[in-house]
Amino acid sequence: MRLQDKYKELQSTSVALLATNFYNFETLEGVLQAAVRCNSPIILQLTRSSIDYLGLPLALQMARTAIDYHGLKAWVHLDHGDSYELAAQCLDAGFDSVMIDASEKPFRENIKTTKKVVALASKYGACVEAELGYVAKLGQSTEKEGFTMPEEAGRFVDETGVDALAVAIGTSHGFYKKEPRLDLERLSRIREVTNAALVLHGGSGVPHATLRDAISRGICKINLATEIKNIFMKTLKAKLENESEIDLRKVFPDAIDAVTSLVMEKLNVVNNK
Repeated sequence: MRLQDKYKELQSTSVALLATNFYNFETLEGVLQAAVRCNSPIILQLTRSSIDYLGLPLALQMARTAIDYHGLKAWVHLDHGDSYELAAQCLDAGFDSVMIDASEKPFRENIKTTKKVVALASKYGACVEAELGYVAKLGQSTEKEGFTMPEEAGRFVDETGVDALAVAIGTSHGFYKKEPRLDLERLSRIREVTNAALVLHGGSGVPHATLRDAISRGICKINLATEIKNIFMKTLKAKLENESEIDLRKVFPDAIDAVTSLVMEKLNVVNNK
C-alpha cells in the first residue's frame, strides 16, 4: 500500500502513524523491534544529515533490508528535505515519500517549490509532505510564533496537490523548556478546510493525552526523533561509565532495548491502545 493511501485509510479512524528517525543500525533496529512487538506499521525517516552520514544508497538499503527481515509494513520517508534536488535524488533511489520543507520561504514561493516536487513525485507514485507555518527547528527560537492559518492551509493544499501537510500549532523540534500547549482548536479548523493528511512535527515531549487529542482532530502522522537520540545516548553513556567493555556487540544492546521501549510506548499512543 502506498503511504498516501494509508493516510486516507486512517482519516476515518482514531489511529495515526508514528514516524521515527534513525541514525545508524542500532537505532533502526531498536525502532523496528518495537514495531514487531506492537504489530504496527511505521514510517522510517532520514534527514539530509543522516543521508550525508550514512550515504543515500546504504541508508535506504539498510532500511529496506531490515524491514523485509522483520516482515513489517513500513515506509521510508525523507524528513525535512531542503531542496528539490535532494527530493529528486531520494525519489530516484526509491523512497516511498519525501518532504519538501519550504516553510521558511514566502507563501507563494512555498507553493511553487512544493508544486514542483509534487509533479515529480507523481511519476514515481510517491507521497509528498510539505510544511506551512513556523515549527522551530533545532537552534531556532521557540518564542517566535507563526501558526498555520486555516484559510492558507486550504489554499496551499488545493494549489499544490500535496498529500500530507505538517502544521504549526505549538510544537517545536528538540527538547521543550516547558510543557507545550498546542492550539488544538486551530487544528480542528485546519481539518475542516483540507483533506490532506495532517502531520505533527516535534512529537518528542508532548504529553500522551495531547497526542491522542491531536489524532482525534485529524493528525495522521506524528514525528519522533529527539527522544530516540536522547534515550540511546543516555543509556550508552550510563553503561560505559561503569565498565571498560570495548566489544560493541556487548555495549550497544542495552541502548537498542531502550529505544525499543520508548518507541513501543509511542506506538501504543498512536494506535490508541
